Amino acid sequence: MNKYYLGVDLGSTTSKAVIINDRDEIIGRGITNTRANYRVAVDIARLESIYNARFFLIKKLLNEEIKINPIYQRYLDDIEKAFQYLQFKKRLSSLLSQLKLTVESRFSDFIRDKIYTNIENIIEKIDTLIKDEYLSGNLGSKNQFFRDIVNEKYHDEVTALDIDMFEPLMLAFDKSITPVENEMVEFDFRELVYDAMSILEDKYNGLANRTYNDVSVHFDAELNLLKGSYGKITDTFKEHLDRVAGQDFHISNMVGTGYGRALLPFPEECIKSEILCHAFGAHAIFPGTRTVLDIGGQDTKAIQVDSHGLVTSFYMNDRCAAGCGRYLGYIADELNISLNELGSTALSATKETNICSTCTVFAGAELREQLNVGEKREDILAGLHKAIVMRAMSLIARSGGVRNEFTFTGGVARNKAVLKYVTELVKKNYGDDLKINIHTDSIFMGALGGAMFARRNVNIN
Repeated sequence: MNKYYLGVDLGSTTSKAVIINDRDEIIGRGITNTRANYRVAVDIARLESIYNARFFLIKKLLNEEIKINPIYQRYLDDIEKAFQYLQFKKRLSSLLSQLKLTVESRFSDFIRDKIYTNIENIIEKIDTLIKDEYLSGNLGSKNQFFRDIVNEKYHDEVTALDIDMFEPLMLAFDKSITPVENEMVEFDFRELVYDAMSILEDKYNGLANRTYNDVSVHFDAELNLLKGSYGKITDTFKEHLDRVAGQDFHISNMVGTGYGRALLPFPEECIKSEILCHAFGAHAIFPGTRTVLDIGGQDTKAIQVDSHGLVTSFYMNDRCAAGCGRYLGYIADELNISLNELGSTALSATKETNICSTCTVFAGAELREQLNVGEKREDILAGLHKAIVMRAMSLIARSGGVRNEFTFTGGVARNKAVLKYVTELVKKNYGDDLKINIHTDSIFMGALGGAMFARRNVNIN
């Protein structure tokens, strides 16, 4: 029986799970937003990592076929996208049911039918839009969460309706989203993958009805090539699917970490410091790592590590959310844009507006004041991002400075503007020849470190 090891990082804004094998190879990743119900958040992240691991194992079994015909990789990726869409669709269906219950209990007969009709139309439109973004776009790779996706689309649809519908429809949503989000939904992996294959069959068969102008040359050529050949791999895929779907993922050991680690339903001996786990995870991906900067949702940590990835010193800001993910989220809300847009907007700035305070409490007031005196939104955001990084640099200095190599971890590492200023300021203060590491799994470093501690059963607190 194969042995697997689980690491869970319960952060203040996101919960991550990573599964590794006995060679420290990541085979599964799962992420969700941290809810009021921490157990649900952990369970969802864990289940997502298991689903992801099953796809990993199927692709590994099909490795030889993919080498011979690389277009099959696209088919497997499309199946996973369709799988993610079907998970979303299930929750969307639950939201529709909950919205109707909310309307039933909170509104009079006079307006109830009108609200029902609007809600059904809105959910149907959201389903259509999101299906296309999953199947033809890259929504699944963005790690956006159900609440965020639905909230944005729902708000857009409600805004387009008569003004008298805005308040009741938004009230219904606000009262309905939390119970749906906190609902633990498990899926039959095999059944959902077969459903995903059916969706793709309809999609590929529909390509014949699309004109040249509907798609780009590359997109059309690739999919039409796949359309004519994917059937050759389906039988082999189904065989591997049946085998992997029935495989029991035996977790030999697990470790929990993160800002909310004390709330994890794990034995005390399976809880480790997030500082230790981020350092160990960063060192595993980049063995030359000697300094780690982790900007998370609630705190920032500057960590020094030795040649084994163990912590030698650290300094952290855990008393104020300024300069962390929560602060950026607050700014995004003030500007009514998504968190993903903050970095790209800041990168379009022509200058950096001077920001006097990065205090989350006063962020809204200062933001509005800067806008009122004529500062451009992108310039304000550039100044805010630079101020955030300046705070992080002060922590790094107190921890012992930057030693080669420098590895940036945490969810904020995905923000391109933060990355830009981190790179500029690290090189300016510590030298141009210093190596800076960023990885697509930066947000999973804590969970990875936890999984690696679990495999080694290292008793370090």
